[in-house]
Amino acid sequence: MPMLGAILTPHPPVLLPEVGRGRERAIAATGQAMQAAAAEVAAWKPDVLIVSSPHTILYGDYFHISPGKGASGDMAAFGAPQVRLTIRYDAPLREEIVRRAEKAGLQAGTRGQRDPSLDHGVVIPLSFLRKAGVDCPIVRLGLSGFSALSHYRLGQCAAEAVKALGRRAVFVASGDLSHKLKEDGPYGFAPEGPVFDEAVTEAIQSGDFLKLLTMEPSLCERAAECGLRSFQIMAGALDGLAVKPRLLSHEGTFGVGYAVALLPVTGTDSRRRFAAACEQAQRERLAKRRAQEDPWVRLARLALETYVRTGRRLERLPGDLPGELTGRAAGTFVSLHRDGRLRGCIGTIAPTAENTAWEIVRNAVSAGTHDPRFPPVRPEELDELEYSVDVLGAPEPVEWPGQLDPKRYGVIVSCGGRRGLLLPDLDGVDTAEAQLQIARRKGGIRADEPYTIERFQVVRHL
Repeated sequence: MPMLGAILTPHPPVLLPEVGRGRERAIAATGQAMQAAAAEVAAWKPDVLIVSSPHTILYGDYFHISPGKGASGDMAAFGAPQVRLTIRYDAPLREEIVRRAEKAGLQAGTRGQRDPSLDHGVVIPLSFLRKAGVDCPIVRLGLSGFSALSHYRLGQCAAEAVKALGRRAVFVASGDLSHKLKEDGPYGFAPEGPVFDEAVTEAIQSGDFLKLLTMEPSLCERAAECGLRSFQIMAGALDGLAVKPRLLSHEGTFGVGYAVALLPVTGTDSRRRFAAACEQAQRERLAKRRAQEDPWVRLARLALETYVRTGRRLERLPGDLPGELTGRAAGTFVSLHRDGRLRGCIGTIAPTAENTAWEIVRNAVSAGTHDPRFPPVRPEELDELEYSVDVLGAPEPVEWPGQLDPKRYGVIVSCGGRRGLLLPDLDGVDTAEAQLQIARRKGGIRADEPYTIERFQVVRHL
């Protein structure tokens, strides 16, 4: 069987004794599970390891696959430069994966390398595998901002390439789970953290990889997860294969979820092909959301779709709009998301059009075509976009940060002619301090500069 199996592995630096200096004993179950998984992989005698890591170079619109003959990496950034690995790349397999990915319509390749060194998401699992006697070449995959299905398809391409070249391969899916499991953890606590960890570990234990592909994006964002896309590539690499999954450990001692799982392949199983079911689930979710859109969101969608498909802006407003849209003026923000990730957001603090409806029309087109962080929306993306429209209330001055509430109020930070604005109730922005920091950064305002603060409320339409 070309794909021998996979392991799911965390990558906490403290797991290595040279870094932990005794603290690794607090996650001893994780260390023992890593050793057990590595020993079993060694018994499989693989020719190559395919390793995906969240800390390898990541692009929003490209899967980076590390080029060259090999690479080295160490743990110097974590106080242990003596922990160092040098690996060889399986260049023929890498090129075959790239060829198949391009044929499948995925943007993937070896361009854009900024740092050839191995990241700790690779060094840590490979350290355990090396100690167990696994010293074969690897192929190193980065994640991307693409959809869950695209990550799954990259895994399929990897498995097809393995089979075509006659390799015996093991997939190493490096990734931590939620970073928000404990109040006293480095990232604090969010209720979604334990929910995310339970969902992932249950999906792994049961072998139901469709659950890895259809998790609610807002849950993942609020849980501050690390490895889900890595696990999705792994699921694709095991497409159509029977596996016997074993969850060896799961710990959250330091407030971050560490799971170790072993997934040996036991044969083939045509029922374990999840791409079509993922596509259907996505279509149903988007159709349900679109059916529930209110007039504010429907207008934003109409404005952007008209512009992208025809090159012309709306000339007339729909005749059935409520008076709240046509009878008053207000600043608005239009946000676009695709596959749970931001695809564009543009807005106005104060009204610039004769009414709120025309404000939405202008900002919807700008969000889709003039947000400098993203390329213009393409026609083929339109059906996959999710919209939200925020209608802003009047800003009011804030005398001290204690008057802020990032769930209730947006914030405007001003210094001279520079201004930074952040909307309220954003995933991952849970404190006034974080809200101010992001708003200052958006406005190019340093923390040591004098600045004024205003807050505002919004009515959010989904």
